[in-house]
Amino acid sequence: MKQEILYIENKTSGHSGEAWIGLAEFSKSGQTVYFNNKAFKKLKVTGISGNHFDIETNEEYWISRIKKSGKDRHIHGSGIILIDEKCVEKYKSFVDFADFRNLKITSFAEIEKSRFEKLENTKAGETIESFESPYWDNNRKKLSTE
Repeated sequence: MKQEILYIENKTSGHSGEAWIGLAEFSKSGQTVYFNNKAFKKLKVTGISGNHFDIETNEEYWISRIKKSGKDRHIHGSGIILIDEKCVEKYKSFVDFADFRNLKITSFAEIEKSRFEKLENTKAGETIESFESPYWDNNRKKLSTE
């Protein structure tokens, strides 16, 4: 699986949601990102302020590559960004700035992909009973809202 250092921010509470920088894995298709024992599916249509959603909770997330400028958060966002201890040195060598006051070093949970297999492989209309399930179609495609 392809691994890359990514910036991930929970957009449920606006531009100042929880944020992380760490090593993430992609599925073979590139449509699913696995990070910190969570699975994020790419939105077919960009959401309110996110481009992925958590397949377990349906919360929106913004996921992007890290920026060389180090300005990964939205211009109006604020707060501490948690960074995985495994990628601190690589991150520091990539960015062009020396201010790391908004970063807090931590360790993240290992990715357990087998947890998500059932959710990702259920057929449309099965199992998931939530307000969003008709719209998201179990992470496969956008359904009409008829």
